Amino acid sequence: MIKYKVYNQQAEVVGEQQLTEKVFGLTVNQTLVHQAMVAQLANSRDVLADTKDRSEVSGGGKKPWKQKGTGRARAGSSRSPLWIGGGVTFGPTSDRNFSQKINKKMLAKAICMIFSDRVASHDMIIVDDLEVKESKTKEMKVMVDSLLAAEISGTKVARPRTVVLTGPSLESVKLAGRNLDRVQVLNNQNINVVSLLRANKIIISQQAVNDLQKRYGAEAAQ
Repeated sequence: MIKYKVYNQQAEVVGEQQLTEKVFGLTVNQTLVHQAMVAQLANSRDVLADTKDRSEVSGGGKKPWKQKGTGRARAGSSRSPLWIGGGVTFGPTSDRNFSQKINKKMLAKAICMIFSDRVASHDMIIVDDLEVKESKTKEMKVMVDSLLAAEISGTKVARPRTVVLTGPSLESVKLAGRNLDRVQVLNNQNINVVSLLRANKIIISQQAVNDLQKRYGAEAAQ
């Protein structure tokens, strides 16, 4: 087990949290984490480019001129890719599929590896309670900046990119944090690899830690 400091909302150390090594003490496999990241980005990709081939372009039903006797090259349709306004040969179409599949256990392992890396570098901050009354952004800002200041020493720098991870029921935290610059609020039901990798710091509630250990610890034991 790993012992990790627990803060309150005033950035005061109030205890310790026991972290299981099955979730927070793994060795990072960069290949697996990269595969999970690429799969998520590919599955969220929108297919925008779409061209029409000669069968989709309007018009061109009539033969432009007779086959012989005009002195011009024979032509069967004005919608030929050789003509201006004709169809496109081998152009991109909207039926392309960029999605990638990744095993559920592999994805869970990649998420645990990211958390393990943040624990090893002390870039994860555990808070006993993340409740924000009346969804006040000002209150959320004070709490986040206080917690970050407790873990960042030296000269004052811009707020690092931060993910705030809560339990599924704390909608007030999401509302309070949606206007904060460089802060993204997630609950433990919609964790994703890309958000965790982009974050320099993770602020997480004890409830979310316990839920993660229960969920991913059980999967790792299978």
